[in-house]
Amino acid sequence: MTIPRRAMLVFLDGVGIGPGDAAYNPFAAADLPGMERLLDGRRPIAEQLDGDGRIVSERAVLVAADASMGVEGLPQSGTGQTALLTGRNAAAEYGRHFGPWVPTDLRPMLAEQNLLRRAQTAGLTVSFANAYPLGGGDPRIFRRPAAPPLVAESVGALTRGPTELAEGRAVASSITNDRWRERLGDDFPQATPEEAGRTLARLASEADVTLFAHYDTDYTGHRGDLAAAVAAVERVDAFLAALADALPDDALLVISSDHGNLEDTRAGHTLNPVPVLAIGAGREAFAAVRSITDVAPAILMALGVDQRDGERRMP
Repeated sequence: MTIPRRAMLVFLDGVGIGPGDAAYNPFAAADLPGMERLLDGRRPIAEQLDGDGRIVSERAVLVAADASMGVEGLPQSGTGQTALLTGRNAAAEYGRHFGPWVPTDLRPMLAEQNLLRRAQTAGLTVSFANAYPLGGGDPRIFRRPAAPPLVAESVGALTRGPTELAEGRAVASSITNDRWRERLGDDFPQATPEEAGRTLARLASEADVTLFAHYDTDYTGHRGDLAAAVAAVERVDAFLAALADALPDDALLVISSDHGNLEDTRAGHTLNPVPVLAIGAGREAFAAVRSITDVAPAILMALGVDQRDGERRMP
């Protein structure tokens, strides 16, 4: 197994693995050449997993990971994102699934034990690739925050705004720059999904551990519109394919989610498992992932970070 020198986690909000019924599952209905190329002709739907809940291809390992964490009720974003980014069972610690934002009681733990903080403590460089409306442009960021910006703030990495986005030194959470153009005008540069994927690959080559968060998948799932869901999945497919193709050979790319939603446009949040897709150096270790709480520890282990003392053991 090749040991990665750097890693990137791409978080896709609200994406599960469900039955492949094209009447309601956009992963069955959409045109997904990127995913099919990565997965040797398959795609993340339940019927195409093997008996162990996996797809193992020449380039990638995909596993269906539990998002319920042994807690009754539908998984939610606040506790799910916290669990994904820390490796802690946030729903059990909080006493229930909670969302859409991170509950106040869990924020100190998230700040101290997240993936980027642990990597930074081990001497690695870390990065948050998202552009955010900094300077008070969106007060919801910290009044009702998602976990990724809280993680970025905890390591001093919430630093990319519209200037960096316009200069190709950040990526919009929505992948393309359409929403920024609506706010800042048509003179603000556009970015295709493929261009955004290549930009993210370049940013990932500049740090040891990089985090990027995409939220439109969950938003679209809540709308219940299959055509919109298909468009959202096809945008993500083009973005991830370009990202995977442009990554340096020494990089590990991990893509995962916090709960199911988009894969069933009839339902809202679901009890379905979520995909953990690992591409590149060190991907083989992710075949053992079974829960979203396994993802951050698996990334750190692949990078050689000893989680007992926080030191990096491998070059």
